[in-house]
Amino acid sequence: MRQVIYSQMVSVDGYIEDQNGSIDWSKPDEEVFQYIIDQEKMVDTHLYGRKTYENMAGHWPYVLNDPESSSQDKEWAHMWVDRKKVVFSRTLAEVEWNSRIVKNNIQEEIEKEKDMPGKDLSLGGAIIAQTLMGLDVIDEYWLYVHPVTLGGGKPMFHKQLTLQLAEARSFASGIVLLRYRKGEE
Repeated sequence: MRQVIYSQMVSVDGYIEDQNGSIDWSKPDEEVFQYIIDQEKMVDTHLYGRKTYENMAGHWPYVLNDPESSSQDKEWAHMWVDRKKVVFSRTLAEVEWNSRIVKNNIQEEIEKEKDMPGKDLSLGGAIIAQTLMGLDVIDEYWLYVHPVTLGGGKPMFHKQLTLQLAEARSFASGIVLLRYRKGEE
């Protein structure tokens, strides 16, 4: 069965956006970005909420033809365009870039995706992640903990979860990957 993996940049004090809604503090360096690119090879489907999908679709497809884009950016952009995307939104009328919209029955759709053959599913988007946490369908949490405190903003978690550490890895920049599996509650 395929796994739902929620991967997120997070501050030491548990925030994914600062008090102004910015994520500028969370840009990965080359080492971390290459690790993320390598991990992306384990995934064949992205699960997004509307806002995250719109942000990604408004940027990554255009990186491919930008002569100033780095080779890492182009590699990520190529994978992003090729990956299947499921967008959970009640307001979007259409999506592009190998995407489809799901308006209702989120849990049923996730269960269908998990039962399909293929690689794992990558979850992106804070609001949809909260919904999926509530439905208890996220199998792994990959926290890229940045050595910064924000003192407020949008928290990564809104409910108590019991998790089991599967991996801890540090990078030269001070970013630490904490990979957790869903634990027994």
